[in-house]
Amino acid sequence: MTAVTRTLKVARVLPGASRRVSPKAMAIDQSRTSLRRFLQRLTADEETLEAESLQRESAKSGCMPAGLCMRGQVVTLTGRLKTVVYTPRTNLPTLEADLYDGSDVVTLVWLGRRHIAGIEPGRQLSARGRVAVRDDRKVIYNPYYELEATR
Repeated sequence: MTAVTRTLKVARVLPGASRRVSPKAMAIDQSRTSLRRFLQRLTADEETLEAESLQRESAKSGCMPAGLCMRGQVVTLTGRLKTVVYTPRTNLPTLEADLYDGSDVVTLVWLGRRHIAGIEPGRQLSARGRVAVRDDRKVIYNPYYELEATR
């Protein structure tokens, strides 16, 4: 077998002049990036692949990434529930669920609720509400939510 070496000529571009890239050079560059992406997917762990999948779904639905939302914003998020916890308090019981969209976690808190049908770990949902910060965590109190069909 013989090794084939490819070299690309780099042309000096003057300011204001248009730069042309040959279709062959673009095809070589695209094949390198697709091979690189394939190898990254092949060697990535499950958490990374899940995060990338959730981020793609969130972007496709037009929702804001949880990593970009800030305190005081009204946002719509979509993702998967990681944990659901009932927290009994003396005066006010709360149901808390961690919504993960691949970029960050936002805690959804329903005040005065012990259980909500369909709110369980692993469930996909979209939630809308105003972001607050409690103990350095992003929180949405009493969000509007929509459960997505189970897969």
